[in-house]
Amino acid sequence: MALPNTHTPIKAVSRVRLGYGVLLVIIAIFGVRLFYVQVIRYNHYKTAALSDQLKQYEIPATRGVIKASDNGQLVPIVLNQKLYTLYGDPSYIKNLDKTANQLSAITGGTATKYAALLKTKDTRYVVLAKKLTPEQKDKIIKLKLPGIGTVAQDYRTYPQGTLAAQILGFVDDGGTGRYGLEEYFNKQLTGTPGSLKAITDINGIPLASSPSNTEVPAKKGDDIVTTLDLAMQQQVETTLKKGVEQSKASGGSAVIFDPKTGAVKAMANYPSYDPSQYFNVDNAQLFQNAAVSQPIEVGSTMKTLTTAAALDQGVITPNTTYYDPSHWTVDQFNITNIEEDGGAGTKSIADILNLSLNTGATWELMQMGGGQINLKARTAWYDYMTNHYRLGKATGIEQGYEADGYIPTPKDNGAGINLTYANTAFGQALTATPIQMAAALGAVVNGGTYYQPTLIAQTIDSSGKVSNRAPKVLEKNAVSPAVTQAILPILDYVVQKHNFYPGFDHSKYLVGGKTGTAQIAKPGGGYYDELFNGTYAGVVGGDSAQYVIVVFIEKPTNAGYAGTAAAQPVFGSIAHMLIDESLVTPKTH
Repeated sequence: MALPNTHTPIKAVSRVRLGYGVLLVIIAIFGVRLFYVQVIRYNHYKTAALSDQLKQYEIPATRGVIKASDNGQLVPIVLNQKLYTLYGDPSYIKNLDKTANQLSAITGGTATKYAALLKTKDTRYVVLAKKLTPEQKDKIIKLKLPGIGTVAQDYRTYPQGTLAAQILGFVDDGGTGRYGLEEYFNKQLTGTPGSLKAITDINGIPLASSPSNTEVPAKKGDDIVTTLDLAMQQQVETTLKKGVEQSKASGGSAVIFDPKTGAVKAMANYPSYDPSQYFNVDNAQLFQNAAVSQPIEVGSTMKTLTTAAALDQGVITPNTTYYDPSHWTVDQFNITNIEEDGGAGTKSIADILNLSLNTGATWELMQMGGGQINLKARTAWYDYMTNHYRLGKATGIEQGYEADGYIPTPKDNGAGINLTYANTAFGQALTATPIQMAAALGAVVNGGTYYQPTLIAQTIDSSGKVSNRAPKVLEKNAVSPAVTQAILPILDYVVQKHNFYPGFDHSKYLVGGKTGTAQIAKPGGGYYDELFNGTYAGVVGGDSAQYVIVVFIEKPTNAGYAGTAAAQPVFGSIAHMLIDESLVTPKTH
């Protein structure tokens, strides 16, 4: 007979206790782990979780617009068009080929390209397409594709087409202003981007109701109001283009300048380009505003400034006469005139400009030195060129790549400095831009105040606050008011003697100016015999000079002197346009 197993209950209890012990150990391990994760490593895992769900988006700022005056009303000449950039987050893409095919069907892009971009590793953001229309954007949003989104971006549009293109510049695909006002004021126009920190769902879409979302609004860029008059700008561009084509020239520039404020009313270059199609331009030179960036030897237009300087120094008067030998020998070189000088004889100050006497301008330089070209004459003339007229210095106009031009120093360099300075008296051996010549002549004809040239009338910030730009005086005594009173009748006399609009009534309007024909310098020294630039610098007004007009024509190949045959007709057309459009106040006496 078998005895009962008295140890069976004891073994069962031991197994239960062992099970409980193991369970308690497991619970303890989980508890410790949870404590480690939730308490000790809380910040680490919270950050890791948020890195998947919390995203920061940049909110682009709206770029400021650019405006100009049109018949007294401000109108935009540069606007923004809202288009969309398509982007993807590769970490959310589940069905790569399907996603790529659906997107390409809407955008017209290549599915294989999209698929390749969406395979990019170690990034949460790839740009798939740009400049999508609102309609394309809406179609993509309706697909509700995980990891796919769009962001609005402003692109520049130019409602006036090519008008003022080289003044304005353009904005590249990266949103950065290039050339012209777009580059000069890029920071102010761009504004300040905003930001959005948002908790997203599994598809990367921000949860609008999340209390963890924070938004910093974007600050719109400043609007800019230019000094340009659109009617003038259009007329000047049309006239300049016609003048360049008729003279068979390589290009040209023209400026209308307000001598009483420094405001540029029109500034044109030809050839030009379409800023909305900048990417189709092969020659980057077209982007440059040649009226401020391309200095040339200005020719006989300089004689107006030479005469004004001599008058201001008191070494001549408006009624001075002198004996002109029809040539001077300086540093063993002969300085002569064109054939219409009338030969040797007594000449007046008005004759120097009317007959365009190189010998007369040289004689005026001699008077600055007491009767000869010497250090005194060179120093005095250099002072007027660089300090009174501010040639050889950038004007500070609101354009990139402005050129300084070149004025030789008066120090004897052992290389015929007196001949060099004689040449500068009639516009050779120095260079200047149209805007420099306009500002310098403006100071001569407005009573002696040199105003800094400007293209900006106002700026308007994001709050609507208007800041007017006051005229900026850079030189108060360029010449005396008496010089202005003396030089204006002489300039008017020159136009009367070379009247290219028969029957024009000079008793009602002041129209005066001076041509210039300058040989083109060779890169290695000397001048080409058959290559010239034509220039014209003049004024239009009534009782006073209301506008200064400067025209440069590069390498005209039609017959005649470049200044007379190429630049003068452009000046004449612009001057009479201003009068015909009632933009000039007639004389009152």
